[in-house]
Amino acid sequence: MISNWPLRWRKNIVMIEIDSIPRPLLLDGGLATELETQGFELKDQLWSARLLMDSPEAISDAHLAYLRAGAGCIISASYQASASGFMSLGLQVEEAEALIRSSIALARDAIDRFCLETSPLIQPLVAASIGPYGAYLADGSEYRGDYRVGQQTLRDFHRPRMAELIKAGPDLLACETIPCLMEASVLSELLMEFAAPAWISFSCRDDKHLSSGEAIRDAALLYRDNPHVFALGVNCSSPSHVESLILEIKKHWSKRIVVYPNSGEHYDATSGGWHGTTSPVSCASAAAGWQQSGADIIGGCCRMGPTHVQAIGQALTQR
Repeated sequence: MISNWPLRWRKNIVMIEIDSIPRPLLLDGGLATELETQGFELKDQLWSARLLMDSPEAISDAHLAYLRAGAGCIISASYQASASGFMSLGLQVEEAEALIRSSIALARDAIDRFCLETSPLIQPLVAASIGPYGAYLADGSEYRGDYRVGQQTLRDFHRPRMAELIKAGPDLLACETIPCLMEASVLSELLMEFAAPAWISFSCRDDKHLSSGEAIRDAALLYRDNPHVFALGVNCSSPSHVESLILEIKKHWSKRIVVYPNSGEHYDATSGGWHGTTSPVSCASAAAGWQQSGADIIGGCCRMGPTHVQAIGQALTQR
């Protein structure tokens, strides 16, 4: 059932000028992490995007929690949202497309609520999440990159949902958790087609390679001449690799660098639990090192909540 939660779209869609994006820019943390803190069970093939149908107000509340923690940019709940995914639940294409657009409206709603509370000098930004094809497959392949499909399949998957998200009026696109060069190449082509400002962040297996095993340097070279990509980096990867990845990217990339890794915990499939550090202080100390190494768009991904984001923000040096 589609909720009647009120949504608002901007009529005139003008995406942000790249040069006006603040330095440093503090991102939010894991949306699913905050939704789970609220008590939601997200074991669904649509993950957080399922709540666009069932509990959209919870998504707005999760965004608001990160804004209150100091985030200057929140990422929409569209990571696993696609027309095909929603239609598999029995929705019509028009309903599915409306749900994709609603992810941006919910982020705008959270910003409106935050601005009423605080009257910030700079209004936070909305980044439309463009998750990888593997997120739609819901089989973990965004951490392997072994899709076994061609470029045309990836074009046909990404183009319509990118169009819907842009239509909804985000400030920029966040193409995130990209595991392989083939998908990166398709996204570069589509960003040229849409002429939309974007960052690209990859999932990485170690300090020099994407999840597919391909070199991060080749990813940097792939985007070097794309005028619409203003930042390149890493997300949903181990924080232990981030500093080395930043230094490797900088050898071949002269624009901004974005990093928002996981907390450092690892998932034990046998026990069904997470293990490792979750200390906001530890994350903040690491983030200061990432900034010193060259990153200036910094936040958190899985298992990083509002307290982590607040600590990271306090650790970043304003420039």
